[in-house]
Amino acid sequence: MPVPAKRRSKSKGRRNRAHQALTTLHLIKCQKCGKPALPHRVCPACGTYQGREVIKFNPPAGRKKTKTAEHKHH
Repeated sequence: MPVPAKRRSKSKGRRNRAHQALTTLHLIKCQKCGKPALPHRVCPACGTYQGREVIKFNPPAGRKKTKTAEHKHH
C-alpha cells in the first residue's frame, strides 16, 4: 500500500485543514407557508418555489399503529 513519502509537519497539516470548517446554512422563509427553506430550492414543507406549486404534496393520513402500540402492557 502506498504511504506518504515524507511526514507532514504540524503547522502544514493544520494549515491544510484550515479550509475544512463547516459553514452555516443560509435559510429563508417560504413565501407561502413561512417555514425555513434553502434559497433557490423547492420548499420541503409545502412544495412551492417562488410562489408557484411545483410539487403536489398529499397531507399525511396519520400514523399506523404498530404491533407494540396495540398490545397494552399489564
